[in-house]
Amino acid sequence: MKGQFDNEAFFEALNSHRVARQLTWKQIAAETGISASTLTRMAQGKRPDVDGLAALLRWSGLKAEEFIHDDTNAAPEPLARMTAILRADPRLSTSGKKALESVLRATYEGLRKRET
Repeated sequence: MKGQFDNEAFFEALNSHRVARQLTWKQIAAETGISASTLTRMAQGKRPDVDGLAALLRWSGLKAEEFIHDDTNAAPEPLARMTAILRADPRLSTSGKKALESVLRATYEGLRKRET
């Protein structure tokens, strides 16, 4: 289906952001104005309403287009995008960035589905 929103990927990205900030889901609910039950439903695979989505995008700094899959447009390689994100992180040292890239690359290559 063209243009389908990947709610699971969005929730996992939110969870990574939550973990990085050392917050609970209850704290996120308070910060965003979204009910904790909405976040629970999202964890169970349900989609937020448009206002909830907007609030979570604003809170996390994520972009909605990163979670809309459209097979008609070429997309950058995921590993390239992840590397760019790591390289742009000012909280990491140069050696830390290289170490994470190495781990990420090895893990990604090992787990990526092979086209046959």
